[in-house]
Amino acid sequence: MDVGGGDWRAVADVVNRRMDALAVRQGELAAEAGVSTAILREIQQGVIARRRGPRTLRAISTALGWHPEHLDAVLHGRVPPAAVPESAPAEDAVLVLLRTVVREIRGLRGQIGELTALVGERENGRR
Repeated sequence: MDVGGGDWRAVADVVNRRMDALAVRQGELAAEAGVSTAILREIQQGVIARRRGPRTLRAISTALGWHPEHLDAVLHGRVPPAAVPESAPAEDAVLVLLRTVVREIRGLRGQIGELTALVGERENGRR
């Protein structure tokens, strides 16, 4: 996997759309993928300040519930491989779905926290 060139804007687009669809936040995705938020931010913006190693794209692809080579395929204009290789056992598909559900719950938890804070601010403003 060569990540020196390619279409980083396309990578940014698919990462941002997937994060929105999964309601996952930057910090959560960075932590799950084992990358810094600064690296993830660069990828989300399509502005790559330095060469990215293959592990970075694989880790983000996997954390987003995709095949490990998904983002490399996007980067180089290829059709991404299926999320679960055909030879993989069915349990792998269940784990991918479970991770997606966990991310969605985390996103909802964050939204509930924000709403709670807003309600608290309004209640404090009325006193």
